[in-house]
Amino acid sequence: MESTRELLIALARRYAFADLGALAPGEEIADVCEFGHRLLALDAEDFAAEARSVPADLRRRARACHMPQTPREQPRGALDSLRPAYGLLLEVISVRWHRRELSPMIAAVHIASEYLPLLAFEPHLGHAGDPARWPAGLSAPGSRFGVIGDRECDHTKSEQSATNRTLRVAAEPPEGWRAYFDRQHSQVAGALATCVAGCRNPCTAMDWIEPEPRADLQVRARTALAFAETPLVRLRHAAPVGHGFGVPSPEEVLDAWERSRAALDKNPVGAAATSDDGFPLPGLPSLFSAVAAAPIAPATLLQGVSEHVARLLARL
Repeated sequence: MESTRELLIALARRYAFADLGALAPGEEIADVCEFGHRLLALDAEDFAAEARSVPADLRRRARACHMPQTPREQPRGALDSLRPAYGLLLEVISVRWHRRELSPMIAAVHIASEYLPLLAFEPHLGHAGDPARWPAGLSAPGSRFGVIGDRECDHTKSEQSATNRTLRVAAEPPEGWRAYFDRQHSQVAGALATCVAGCRNPCTAMDWIEPEPRADLQVRARTALAFAETPLVRLRHAAPVGHGFGVPSPEEVLDAWERSRAALDKNPVGAAATSDDGFPLPGLPSLFSAVAAAPIAPATLLQGVSEHVARLLARL
């Protein structure tokens, strides 16, 4: 019995929530393991699901990373702020690295790259890209934001479709709201960055931000766009979660990150990636913090779940 318990505690320490949940001696431990597995799998739709066996503090922190499933759902979770979600992303990346689960690790990096522009916009929006709270200035006279078919706009056709929908999706039923987040919200993030940092023919869409803070946002948004094109993010296309069948080795991941850091070292924001902050991919938390203009550190949410499961097992 003692050796079995020690084995289960070891699984908890390794964040092996799916395996432990299948072996769990009791419904309470199984429920907590399911909660932890949802976090590790970045299943943001279900972070707010009831899990009475999970301590209230852990549930509260998970809800801060939750993506609302209806236009009026409260609290707004990750639409209020993406900073808790990026803390969780960093923790997931670290855990996956230490477990040598490099395909899901690169998938987490890819998710971070898709929404990074919204992290840059958050100080100016006062939220994290909530379609129910877009500033009126996005649709001011002379704005091409969300105008489909405007050839003067630098957005792609899919981005024009996504930006058009984001301006009206808050009035759609829950099914339409969820479909928008599944398929189009990340495109809106990139489109906003293009508006402020990459448009060759600017319209009035960004005039709601004063010139000085807009210049600062431009640098941070440009770095967010550049991160999405780095060798590290491009590794996704060589992994099973992308379009191929190869899995990158730890050496390939570190080499891709070093090349990415060199490519990003073009301005004070991109240069943050070259710092040594002790993370498995050194400088990644510093880069996210510089883009966000706010400190972002790896969360301790998965660690908290692991420790709680270990305590429950120790009582058996």
